[in-house]
Amino acid sequence: MNKTVVIDIVGLSQNLVGKDTPFLQQFIAKNKVSAIQPQLPAVTTSSQSTYITGRPPSGHGIVGNGWYDRDDCEIKFWKQPDTLVAAPKIWEEAKKKDPDFTCSKMFWWYNMYSKVAFSATPRPQYHADGVKLPDCYTFPAALRDELQSRFGTFPLFNFWGPNANIKSSEWIAKASMYVDEKNNPDLTLIYLPHLDYCLQKYGPGAREIIPELNHIDHLVKTLVEYYESKNTKIILLSEYGINPVNNPIHINRILRKNNLISVRVESGHELLDAGASAAFAVADHQIAHIYVNDNTVYDTVEATLQEITGIELILNKENQKEYKIDHHRSGDFVVMANPDSWFTYYYWLEEEKRPDYANMVDIHRKPGYDPVEMFMDPLNPFVKIKAGYKLLRKKLGFRYRMNVIPTDATLVKGSHGSIGVPPEYYPVISSSEGITNPMISATDVYSVIWDHLFDGE
Repeated sequence: MNKTVVIDIVGLSQNLVGKDTPFLQQFIAKNKVSAIQPQLPAVTTSSQSTYITGRPPSGHGIVGNGWYDRDDCEIKFWKQPDTLVAAPKIWEEAKKKDPDFTCSKMFWWYNMYSKVAFSATPRPQYHADGVKLPDCYTFPAALRDELQSRFGTFPLFNFWGPNANIKSSEWIAKASMYVDEKNNPDLTLIYLPHLDYCLQKYGPGAREIIPELNHIDHLVKTLVEYYESKNTKIILLSEYGINPVNNPIHINRILRKNNLISVRVESGHELLDAGASAAFAVADHQIAHIYVNDNTVYDTVEATLQEITGIELILNKENQKEYKIDHHRSGDFVVMANPDSWFTYYYWLEEEKRPDYANMVDIHRKPGYDPVEMFMDPLNPFVKIKAGYKLLRKKLGFRYRMNVIPTDATLVKGSHGSIGVPPEYYPVISSSEGITNPMISATDVYSVIWDHLFDGE
């Protein structure tokens, strides 16, 4: 068995490798690079699940970062249990081959309760008074305190939100090397999310991303040099590339104007009532799942989708089989946006009736992915003072709401999820062992990792 590390550089694509990433450019020049054919959907949880099972979403069940649970009539995003991935994982198969095999899973998704020797993932503390505090979840449980005593509390608010930056990826890298130094696992999976933030905020061609490219390049260099010193086979890859966008599609607002969505009003705020809606969309970057609760409106929903400008692909349950996204979790329709478009979750028609969570970082209550959470409201000149005041209330132990997030979807300049983007935005893979094919499928990544571990056996 060969000691192997897989470093997931989120958002990396061929167009980003150059003078601003000198180490990555050197690594790729030496070892070559292959494109990964994007799968539908090209989003974090689906891609990672495909990489570690060798199966498409129809085979492992992760049809997006979130979906509608028809049993309890709830939209669920960013769940963590490994049991949601309904296919054998590479570490489980490796352990069958060699009972002494060990794996360290550092912030790859569906982390909790994985059958690995070591793992860590973001997991805030939610207190009874509503306060959310940074923290992480680990296995073994004692590893949490061990890591945070050495490297400080996991910087959750640098992992996602307006303050997202290199600090979270640096913490993950330090923790990964620490676990490796102490335990010497056979396979390490490392998730570095840094590029995800700036590329969605500014777009892949913006000047603002140059220092961020420098940051991630330096961090990857540190990791690669460490693992080279441990005689480790190294795989660098990404889950998707991020392409420029300029057209947010408010798909739920369109469905609502066609009398398909129901809301309930609480304290003057409208909340999407998924169970009572005839049909609604679960928006996820450039993909949306449309769930139809009332079969009598099925044709109306399909006709409505066909009229929306910016939608490139509409898949009913039968069509989904061709794209290997057919599963009981997938929507009655799966729609894919044009490369320059993406889907918002917004469903309210009057801004004063928006839900209170719309102006907060609230990834679990929002019925769809919201990249606008990376911004502070640019129309409020006092927004930073407001945020500072909220933090002071938090430190003093008072209740607070960090309601500083705007609802202007035009701020977002990059997205992903579509399979129709130009090749320069495809995800990539490069290995210290070399990969001969210029392009591989997402399901082939599993075999690449396996061959590194066991020399193709």
